[in-house]
Amino acid sequence: MHFEKILIANRGEIAVRIIRACQALGITSVAVYSEADRGALHVRLADEAYLIGPAPAPQSYLLADRLVDVARQAGAQAVHPGYGFLSERSHFAQACRDAGLVFIGPPPEAIALMGSKTAAKRLATSAGVPTVPGYAGDDQRPETLRREAGRVGFPLLIKASAGGGGRGMRVVREAAELDEALESARREALAAFGDDTVFLERLLERPRHVEVQVLADAHGNVVHLFERECSIQRRHQKIVEESPSPVLSPELRAAMGDAAVRLARAAGYVNAGTLEFLIDDGAAGPAGHPYYFLEMNTRLQVEHPVTELVTGLDLVQLQIAVAAGAPLPFRQEDLRQRGHAIEVRVCAEDPVTFLPAAGRLALLDLPTGTGIRNDAGVESGDELVIHYDPMFAKLIVYAPDRAGAVTRLRRALDAYAALGVTTNLSLLRAVAAHPAFAAGATHTGFLEEHGLAAQLSSVHEPPAEAVLAAALHDALDGEARVRPADPWNITGWEPAAHARRHTFIGRETVHAVDMRRYADHWHVSLGDVAFEARVVEKYPSVLALALREARAIRSDMLALPESEASATGERVEHFLLARDGERRYVQWRGAAYELMTPAALTVDSLGAHRASTGGHAGLEAPMPGTVIKVLVSEGQEVAAHQPLLVLEAMKMEHIVAAPHGGVVRRLNVAQGVLVPKGAALVELEER
Repeated sequence: MHFEKILIANRGEIAVRIIRACQALGITSVAVYSEADRGALHVRLADEAYLIGPAPAPQSYLLADRLVDVARQAGAQAVHPGYGFLSERSHFAQACRDAGLVFIGPPPEAIALMGSKTAAKRLATSAGVPTVPGYAGDDQRPETLRREAGRVGFPLLIKASAGGGGRGMRVVREAAELDEALESARREALAAFGDDTVFLERLLERPRHVEVQVLADAHGNVVHLFERECSIQRRHQKIVEESPSPVLSPELRAAMGDAAVRLARAAGYVNAGTLEFLIDDGAAGPAGHPYYFLEMNTRLQVEHPVTELVTGLDLVQLQIAVAAGAPLPFRQEDLRQRGHAIEVRVCAEDPVTFLPAAGRLALLDLPTGTGIRNDAGVESGDELVIHYDPMFAKLIVYAPDRAGAVTRLRRALDAYAALGVTTNLSLLRAVAAHPAFAAGATHTGFLEEHGLAAQLSSVHEPPAEAVLAAALHDALDGEARVRPADPWNITGWEPAAHARRHTFIGRETVHAVDMRRYADHWHVSLGDVAFEARVVEKYPSVLALALREARAIRSDMLALPESEASATGERVEHFLLARDGERRYVQWRGAAYELMTPAALTVDSLGAHRASTGGHAGLEAPMPGTVIKVLVSEGQEVAAHQPLLVLEAMKMEHIVAAPHGGVVRRLNVAQGVLVPKGAALVELEER
């Protein structure tokens, strides 16, 4: 069988990845998009694209019948589900089969079996694969779960049976926390997966998270493509993945690979899949085993590129070939791991709080060079929306050994620019720079143990060099726009040594930059900091400056003689810059900063802000989202840190809590309301 046309039932980075695989194979790609994704990159790249509904995923990307109808309308022979959305829903695979479409993934029976974590654990036990002690029964009554929690022991994990990505997962350290955690986990699981079934699992405090990639064809051939370590996580969601694992011995690698193949065979598995395990640095755990089966992901993984780089295989092309009926073109003994690959997930989120962010990507400047791969679902100017997962790109590096890969990752992250939206790049840089990461001493509590997120500052003023670069960038662009033939026609242009001032507003500070233009350089100063600046390179988003420290310009000086504008040795600094309306974005030495140009006062702006009243706190939405639960009422007295309401954004729940004790004077929202970032939620009077 040969596919002429494939529908991609997904969006973003993975849709772009599959489109590129289709292009390489000469297959026509069909994209789908919601109203929020009308101008998205995957829509621009696909050969055809079809609107499937409004922005919320349940009204678009999660509509199985709608996707099948579009596939038939477009004349596609197959459907690739990517990951997330419907990729692990057996009813979607069945709907494709019933419609005569090939589902590029496992058969619906295998998805149903392994998609239930409880059923998968039972199958693993029957196949002789060790599992973490816990409860995975069908009886979901609260009293049963309480009794089983006591048997399993604390601390324990509540996990959604149909879930993944940390959704529907809660850590419970004592019995008193159990009921509330169960309610929250089941509610989140129902919203994310349409199934509130949970199971209980003993919490391993410092495990490594290691997964094994498997690939099976319809002719009975099953192989593993070795392992990936995914231990560095935030909120139970992976952010760093690598292959090989730094701690697996050849013997343990072979044992885990054999276990993965054995379990995939037992499940009747076909196509690409991943079996996840927990290990404790290769040592025997609480039940006497070196590793424990955790779950199976019946789809392509986000982190598949690291496997591709160390094996030299294209997993998406192999998925398509297997779905078309081809046998695997290799045997287990033909496969080798070569070199070392590391992937980091670039997300639109606050690196300190992990709250999702959204907005226009003013500049996406990706690192390039030997051993660097970028998988991105966006380009400069694209809008990152709140409705979907915050990951918008992945950076993958490859080198002959792990030390070389870590060095290459650090350099690539320093060169990576995503300006205009809050991202986790500073956290990724902190991980890559940490000595424990370089040593391979990673585990699932890595971020908490080293306090990396807490050490970052999400609010900081830009250094003088970044502010001066922004001012010069604006001034140079102004000169480029208007260069009249008559030098004394000074509209948009100023003669040598003529003074000008640029003013920016930072996070908390107003920055006034004084500048003078000379024949071959500028004199720029900000307060007591001053430089003689010579432009080395200028592109729309790149500015390279040769800087010499100089004497600051005084406001009472009409001009500064060139002889007085010199000082110490020269250094060259590179800046990345972008604009979005009144906003200016600067990246320098791996850190990103935001500035505002002052807006003219208007009647509207003068009345836009209400003065705060002593003793009152107006709690604002930290991100756009939907209010899914209001926990208090007007007039109620609350304690400090008491939860007031629950917001859902990017498929995760976020609790808004009282900053201090007091009385709820006003509730401005109700359950089910969609609120923008900064919306007034609760007015709290301090007591």
